[in-house]
Amino acid sequence: MTDQDFDFIRNLVRERSAIVLEDGKQYLVESRVGPIVEELGLGAIGGLVNLLREPSSIGLQQRVIEAMVTTETTFFRDVHPFETLRKTVIPELVRKRQGERRLNIWCAACSTGQEPYSLALLFRDHFADLAGWKINILATDLSRDVLARAKAGRYNQIEVNRGLPASLLVKHFRQHGTSWQLHDDVRGMVDFEEMNLIRAWPPLPRMDLVFLRNVMIYFDVETKKSILGRMARILQPDGYMILGGAETTHNLDGSYQRVEHLKTGFYQLIG
Repeated sequence: MTDQDFDFIRNLVRERSAIVLEDGKQYLVESRVGPIVEELGLGAIGGLVNLLREPSSIGLQQRVIEAMVTTETTFFRDVHPFETLRKTVIPELVRKRQGERRLNIWCAACSTGQEPYSLALLFRDHFADLAGWKINILATDLSRDVLARAKAGRYNQIEVNRGLPASLLVKHFRQHGTSWQLHDDVRGMVDFEEMNLIRAWPPLPRMDLVFLRNVMIYFDVETKKSILGRMARILQPDGYMILGGAETTHNLDGSYQRVEHLKTGFYQLIG
């Protein structure tokens, strides 16, 4: 891959997804788009770049963007945020929402669905008394491929071994050969929609919980500021935004404060 080919692809990725590919990431591009090059019989990435330059290549561009998006996720990732939700945050929100009996939750950049399904399982197993409530779990991602997998709710043995307790696997999944199918009652708790965080957002309700974990680490400063500013307008005044362990709002948006006693990346609006 030439420097010119790398520059074209990283500029395309940045324009369409805001993901920044720094110098030295040529190996990542080669590994991610190599299967597309091979499938199309192009021989080299230069041939793929030539096709991407064509005005009619929108579909191919989307495939490249989706190939470059990191889709790392697991069930109950990092454990502690979900324990904090179970023990503290959800009970608090339930007390405050007794009047409307509704919770709106958004998992942005949901990848193959383990995060929103972990939330659904949390509600299903630990908050049975909310059966009469409307628990809205919205899960979005820019990749159609991972959304299709998420909607299917079928995972291989390695995926279910990563973070999913055996008791939940047996209770809420059924085995099909080497894969595991999530039961329809849990799948039905989550609405999946295609959405690119750097594009125009569809109308959204005010959110009680927003999961934005391990997303902004791939963006530049201005993109982070833009997303945090828009999040502030849809987050309930007493709602929570959850970031990854390596992420912060510090020096990006003064609207938020870290909820220090929760210790696991929970933020609220100031005032």
